[in-house]
Amino acid sequence: MSKLSPDMSRVTRIGLDLAKHVFQVHAIDAAGIELDKRAIRRGKLIAYFAALPPCTIGMEACSSSHHWARQLEALGHKVMLIPPIYVKPFVRRQKTDAADAAAICEAMGRPGMRCVPVRTIENQAAKMVHSVRETLSGQRTQLMNALRGHLAEVGVIAAQGHQHVRKLAALVEESCAHIPACVRAALMPLVDRLADIEAALSAIDKRIAAEAKADADARLLMTIPGVGPIKASAIVATIGEQGIHQFTGAKNFAAWLGLTPGQNSSGGKQRMGRITKMGDRYLRKLFVVGAHTVLIHADKHDDRMRAWAKELKATKKIKLAAVALANKTARIVYAVLATQKPYAA
Repeated sequence: MSKLSPDMSRVTRIGLDLAKHVFQVHAIDAAGIELDKRAIRRGKLIAYFAALPPCTIGMEACSSSHHWARQLEALGHKVMLIPPIYVKPFVRRQKTDAADAAAICEAMGRPGMRCVPVRTIENQAAKMVHSVRETLSGQRTQLMNALRGHLAEVGVIAAQGHQHVRKLAALVEESCAHIPACVRAALMPLVDRLADIEAALSAIDKRIAAEAKADADARLLMTIPGVGPIKASAIVATIGEQGIHQFTGAKNFAAWLGLTPGQNSSGGKQRMGRITKMGDRYLRKLFVVGAHTVLIHADKHDDRMRAWAKELKATKKIKLAAVALANKTARIVYAVLATQKPYAA
């Protein structure tokens, strides 16, 4: 890498396009004049920014952006993590790394640009627990489906549900007379792997429950119908250290989760469509699954939230009602965290 030019002392803003090995930078001064545009290998990136005066560095928010943001902030720079959807309109003509870096640099200068807060390593670890749990849960479903399908080939079937598949696994382990020895030998690796994943998921669930009980915000959230330890822990981990006050209101929080209708309005006519499905997919799924649970057991309670849910269920399809109830639950979550008061039925 060539030495930095003297003009780089005037740098105020740098767009950084992240990658695995080769990064692209686009540097400008206060007047918007381009000072530097180059590709940098991963091993030389920190040395490049260490030689610069403190400036503002912009990156697209992604899986590795928080790591690099912490590294650059330690050097005295200010970091802006911009959602990729806000950078895309500034890409000129064809998409290249250089064009992306220039687009990031341009997006940084727009007034009112929304940025993602930089996460701490502890907060990232809290989110990783839920990500690992989701991965293992998917692998468990895959193994159960494989076990069910292979046993159906030899005439052994079971009803749907995890508990029934566990009975099938027990039949394989116990050398059931209906299962030939050669089939049992072929399926034992699936049964063993399934047992390992079940044990790992149980340990993760216990850890999440213990951490949720120890967290004040999570305990408040668990007073809301349809919010358990896993959902409460995921909410606290996802909103991060800035907390619920980073949102302007309950509607803004629900929109951030992607639970509000999308709009295609023009000419003074409002056209509301399906929910936007923006934001964190895992967290949104937890809200909808929790809403299904509330709807199923709504008849056993008589509080205002469940009374509204019963009226909704009577006139709407169950999935449509669940999404609407998830939206209402998101607004209640905002209110509970903003006021620091438990849910009152």
